[in-house]
Amino acid sequence: MSIGVVSTGVYIPETYITGQEIAEKANLPIAVVETKLGIKRKAVPGQDDHTCEMGIRAAESALKEAGMTGKDIDLVIYIGEEYKEYPLWTAALKTQEAIGAHHAWGFDTALRCGTTIMALKLAKSLMLTDDDIKTVLLAGGYRNGDFIDYSNERTRFMLNLGAGGGALILQKGNNKNMLLESHIMTDGSFSEDVVVTAGGTKNPITIRELELGTNRLDVIDPVGMKKRLEQKSMDNFLSVIRKSLHKSGKEESDISYVAMLHMKKSAHDFVLRELGLTEDHSIYLEEYGHIGQIDQILSLKLAEERGKIKSGDVVVLVSAGIGYAWGATTMIWGTEERLT
Repeated sequence: MSIGVVSTGVYIPETYITGQEIAEKANLPIAVVETKLGIKRKAVPGQDDHTCEMGIRAAESALKEAGMTGKDIDLVIYIGEEYKEYPLWTAALKTQEAIGAHHAWGFDTALRCGTTIMALKLAKSLMLTDDDIKTVLLAGGYRNGDFIDYSNERTRFMLNLGAGGGALILQKGNNKNMLLESHIMTDGSFSEDVVVTAGGTKNPITIRELELGTNRLDVIDPVGMKKRLEQKSMDNFLSVIRKSLHKSGKEESDISYVAMLHMKKSAHDFVLRELGLTEDHSIYLEEYGHIGQIDQILSLKLAEERGKIKSGDVVVLVSAGIGYAWGATTMIWGTEERLT
C-alpha cells in the first residue's frame, strides 16, 4: 500500500535578523557569519509567532493546497518543538481543534531536529497497520532561537537557529510523492552535551538562575563534544542517507534532490560531494537559517516552487538533531513512471 505526500505547508515569520546584526551581537566578523556559518539572514518570531501557532498556520496552508478541510484528517501528529506556548501541553490537540479536525485524534512527538523524519516513519507505520487512519497531518513550529545567548562562544554553532512552522499531509493509497523507507540512528553518549540547564526538575528556574543565564542553551563540554562528534556526525549523516536509499531499493546515483537541514556551508557541501552531487541538487537555506525539524519541509517546498524537482525524481530528506540523532527518508516525487 502506497503512502504519499498530498501537500506541504510552510509558515515563515515576516521579521528577520541579518547576518550583519548577528555578527555584531556575537562580536564576530561578518565573513564568519555569512560565509562559514552560512547565515545571510534568519527568521525571528514576531509577537504572535508562537510555536504551535506557526504550525497551525502551516497546516492551514497545506490543507488549502490539498483542497481539504480538517474533517478529512484522521490523525494529527505534532512535530514542533517542546518549547511552545505552555510548558505542559499537548499541542496536537490544539492543532486538531484549530483546523476543525473533529473526527481525528492526535499526539505530540519529539526527536529535536530529527522529529520530521521520525514522524514520517511513525506515521507510515501507523497508516499501514490501522485501517482507520487514511489521512495524516504532520504539523508544528520551531523558535529555539529564543534560547541563544549571542555572547556565549560555546553555542556559536547554533547562531543559525531561526523560527517558522511546517506541515505535511500524508494519505494512504496516494501514488504521487510516495514515501519509501526511512533510516534513523541515535547516540545517547551525546544526550547531555547540549542542554538548557535551568528549568527542569534538576535545576528549577530561580532569580539566581535567570541572572546567570542558565535558562539558555549551553554546551557543557565544547572541546570534548567537538572531538567526539565531528567525524562521527558526518559519517552517520551519510550512513542514514545510504541506508534509507538501500532499504528503498535505490542507489546514490538515483538521487535528484536532497532536502537537507541548514548547517555550516562546508558541511553541506561535503555531504553533496560524498554523494556525487552538486549544489544544484539541494538548496542551501542561508536566507532562512536553521528552523529545526522544519528545514526538510521548507527545502522541499522551495524545491517544488523553483522547479528543482520533477515527476519521477528520487528525493532524500535528511536531518540531524541534538542528542544526537540522524535520520533520512527517501521518496519519489510525483510518480515513478520516468524511472521505469
